[in-house]
Amino acid sequence: MEPYIIGIDMGTGSAKAIAMNYAGEVTYTAQVPYPTLHPKQGYHEQAPELIWQAFLKCIFRITERLKKSPDAVSLSSAMHSVIPVDKSGNALMNMIIWADHRSASIATKIHQSSSAEIIYEQTGTPIHAMSPLCKIQWLRDHEPDLFKNAYKFISIKEYIWYKLFKRFEVDYSIASATGLMDIEKLTWNENALNLTMIKTEQLSSLVNTNYHITCTDNNLCKQMGVAGGTPFFIGASDGCLANVGSFATEEGFMALTIGTSGAVRITRKAPMLNFKAMTFNYRLDDTTYICGGPTNNGGVILKWYAENFLGSKLDTANDYTLLFNTLIKSKPGAEGLIFLPYILGERAPIWNSEACGVFFGMRWHHNQPHFTRAVIEGISMALYHIAHSMIETGLSIKQIHVSGGFVHSEQWLQILANIFGRKICLINTADASAIGAAYLAMKALGLIDNYKQLKPKEITEILPQQEYLATYQQLFGRYRNLYNSIADHTTLENNY
Repeated sequence: MEPYIIGIDMGTGSAKAIAMNYAGEVTYTAQVPYPTLHPKQGYHEQAPELIWQAFLKCIFRITERLKKSPDAVSLSSAMHSVIPVDKSGNALMNMIIWADHRSASIATKIHQSSSAEIIYEQTGTPIHAMSPLCKIQWLRDHEPDLFKNAYKFISIKEYIWYKLFKRFEVDYSIASATGLMDIEKLTWNENALNLTMIKTEQLSSLVNTNYHITCTDNNLCKQMGVAGGTPFFIGASDGCLANVGSFATEEGFMALTIGTSGAVRITRKAPMLNFKAMTFNYRLDDTTYICGGPTNNGGVILKWYAENFLGSKLDTANDYTLLFNTLIKSKPGAEGLIFLPYILGERAPIWNSEACGVFFGMRWHHNQPHFTRAVIEGISMALYHIAHSMIETGLSIKQIHVSGGFVHSEQWLQILANIFGRKICLINTADASAIGAAYLAMKALGLIDNYKQLKPKEITEILPQQEYLATYQQLFGRYRNLYNSIADHTTLENNY
């Protein structure tokens, strides 16, 4: 059996692991899902222990199948999670995930303060309810006893790392998405800490993304099927590693990910600060930034639409195929029907946790295929809105590298190409973040000198259709103006 590396990503809906050989080829994959809990309106929580068990199962499924221990394991995880823990690393409550917006009012208050721009420029993290900066303040104000008893405030990556090695450590990448780290100095930021009223000691120690520890716990090694002494690389965040895994680390290449949520990102050697658009600036490592913007409303909106409007489930690839096949029954632009997909509020570029979804322009002739097209075009417009705010600053984009669990439809890829007006490249069908984690380990082990050495084995290229570019540019103008004109009337507080 040839040597291999495991890359594993703890995403929003599941843990996903891949086995990669030294040629950079994915030879096996594993996935274990876990639920998201909604105890109250606007609350989004997960049980850390279930994610830990999913982590162990994912790795074991690969080692059991391949009958060989990996040469290394490298970690990726979703950003912005918060878990208050005691001295033994035990969670004091469920994990608050990125989608939770209970701290929206706190984010608004900070954003309107005189220190907002300074904090944003120092931390590179948008001031929004997703940010641990705001979540920790919410815990301080609404759960004072829990806040007082918390030994540390950590992410799911740190929770798993502590389970593995009994050490509170966090990589630069995950830390740079907290709103608590100085992205240039690579230290915890005093201004942010003063705002949350926590101390450096209540956060984990900062380490680079190529940092590793070997597995020496015989019981844990056995549970995962890995040999003693196997190095575990702490890795980076899912967003940053998705750029690596989709080969978008060179200038002019933009990565677009559509999973449960979505994001648009570029790789840079310097931050791309824009307080108005609040572009995020996260660390891939100590020399590289990943800049861009996230949307709350990715593939999850398709599931919501199918369940609530069509009375069907999207559980299999065939379910998606049937849904996308209905696009041929409507024309690009859905004959004037526009959908603002802000069912879960929105992050970039409007940064409004209380924004709501809207169907606009309904006429007598609109039928189900028009609504399906409008939903898909609405999600795509939200992604382009992020990219457009970056392009307006002078950013030059040659092509878009797409990854994620919801991009297997050629029809959707064509819509994206037409809206973005650029070539779309589908690089791989496996999880780009887990692949990126494996590539990070390959670089750390000296198997490759840099990420530019990596080239995709297969590329599906979708070129924009010239006859539809004007239609979609006009539609985007209407889309953007629609939100601006009704923003004050589409908030959650006015709809309950």
